[in-house]
Amino acid sequence: MSGMHIGFDLSFTHTEGAWARPGSWVGLDFPDVRMFMELARTAERAGVGLLFFGDGSGIPSTWRGGIEPAVEWGIQWPRHDMAPVIAAMATVTERIGFGLTYSSTFMHPFYVARLLNSLDHVTGGRIAFNVVASTRGADAANYGFGELMDHDLRYERMEEFVEVCRALWDSVAPDAIVRDRETGRFADPAKVHPIDHKGRFFDVKGPLASVPGPQIHPLIVQAGNSPRGIAASARFADLIFGFGGNLASQQRHRRLLDEALLAERRDPADTGILWATQVIVGRTAAEARARRDEVHAFWNEETVAIHLSHNMGYDLSTLPESFRLGELRDELLAANASPAGLVGSLVAEFGEESTMSRDEFFDHGRGRATGLDHSIVGDAESVADALQENFAATGSRGGYMLSSPLAMPSGLADISELLLPELRRRGALAAPVAGATLRENLAV
Repeated sequence: MSGMHIGFDLSFTHTEGAWARPGSWVGLDFPDVRMFMELARTAERAGVGLLFFGDGSGIPSTWRGGIEPAVEWGIQWPRHDMAPVIAAMATVTERIGFGLTYSSTFMHPFYVARLLNSLDHVTGGRIAFNVVASTRGADAANYGFGELMDHDLRYERMEEFVEVCRALWDSVAPDAIVRDRETGRFADPAKVHPIDHKGRFFDVKGPLASVPGPQIHPLIVQAGNSPRGIAASARFADLIFGFGGNLASQQRHRRLLDEALLAERRDPADTGILWATQVIVGRTAAEARARRDEVHAFWNEETVAIHLSHNMGYDLSTLPESFRLGELRDELLAANASPAGLVGSLVAEFGEESTMSRDEFFDHGRGRATGLDHSIVGDAESVADALQENFAATGSRGGYMLSSPLAMPSGLADISELLLPELRRRGALAAPVAGATLRENLAV
């Protein structure tokens, strides 16, 4: 059995009320890069392998059709492009990797391939690309899309997007750069080739006008949980970002991924899943529970509804007083919204014929919005017990993408200083390797 790899999810260190929690962002305000540099040092000392930034480029506007509620409460915004922040964090660390998110639904692969190549150089081969198929109307509107692309079509575009990126990264051979000072000859033209890609979504001449990066191909991370998303993962992803908190769903994801990997003639043992898991760890169990209660205090019905509507891509203010879960799922599919997440888990738990009231739905939704429905809360020993048990039950390949709803940086610092030493003492963490790149260091 291999040991766990640990990543930190830094996507929401300042939203959903986190900025106002006691001890958060003391002396600094988001997006001050010094806070992230401090956290990067702490995480690297603790043995964290990856600092991950999810992203979204629109202010939530699905709930009641406007941005005002999200702006007022700071729900899923503000969001900055974290590429420059990653470059700064790389200057104060040596081994830890960095995950950056861009949308294959809206972005162009030439731009993204070039940017990630540059970041691979800046970080010394420590960059990962989290490629996403976007489901949010607020993001789509910022890129000139009047409506969301069909679900399966988004994944077709993603697959072509990654194909183009990989071709561009390969368009300048690793040994093409000769740098012959005596003759002044910089590179061998025979080893630099256009890609001449003509596809359904992109026409790209190439080659990439860049020196090959230390990894050649940055590590590719993908989080698709639907059958179509899992098929895309199996085709090109090096590492999977999975949804934690429900063992049956995790085991289903692992099983379906393994089947899809075999269909692509890839060894399932080589592809790990980092399960997204929110952790609240205290020096005692009582301290951890008190911190959990602090998180609950922020969330009212409107903040829950803003969060859920944005992430589903569906205005939940239109919900009737009662409805069948299967009916809601079908409406989401018809609207090209996301039927996974909360609705998918409720259908799995109660069945598609089950009727639910609006109030019951939002009660369940509060757990999803806060992340407390998939959180592990306790002292270091009990949290470590839970992670070890879950890791064994989900195939012992990959690890955890840990997040904290607490103050920044103390919530994550406590994970670094309390939980990770306990996991290391038990021999549960993946052993450090001498690899120079993130691809080597996160090998399953």
